[in-house]
Amino acid sequence: MPTRPPTRLLLLADTHVPKRARDLPEQVWRAVEEADVVVHAGDWVDVRLLDELEARSRRLVAVFGNNDHGELRERLPEVAHAEIEGLRLGVVHETGQAQGREQRASALYPDLDVLVFGHSHIPWDTTSATGLRLLNPGSPTDRRRQPHCTYMTATAEDGALHDVTLHRLGLGRPTTP
Repeated sequence: MPTRPPTRLLLLADTHVPKRARDLPEQVWRAVEEADVVVHAGDWVDVRLLDELEARSRRLVAVFGNNDHGELRERLPEVAHAEIEGLRLGVVHETGQAQGREQRASALYPDLDVLVFGHSHIPWDTTSATGLRLLNPGSPTDRRRQPHCTYMTATAEDGALHDVTLHRLGLGRPTTP
């Protein structure tokens, strides 16, 4: 019996279009086209990007962020939940300061396997003592104090997350190995 391929996820946050960039980088749009599910953890700034991602993605799971107002808050929830290939996924913009994040998130979201968040623009990948995986893809358009703009990809299959990859975009200052 043929098996289905894993579900491909694209994780985004803090796009700030058009405030920080006119549009998403072409590499990110290619990733949107390749993904089965696009996850956006807020701070869109302009509803135009939401419209375009809805039109160009197969499935969108998204929330609003602290810089999103008006129609974005009307159309998007503060917290989103989705089951993807048996994986219980949650999305929220803010999780508070880094210290104690795993414990706080585990207490707030005890029924999740993965929580995708944004706000800090700092990539994050940890697992709490309860097994909750916390992922922040950073920002593909506003690196702030990070060396690169970033986003993440992953796959979901049989209730588990696999192949989590942080992608660096060429929009930052070069780093030496």
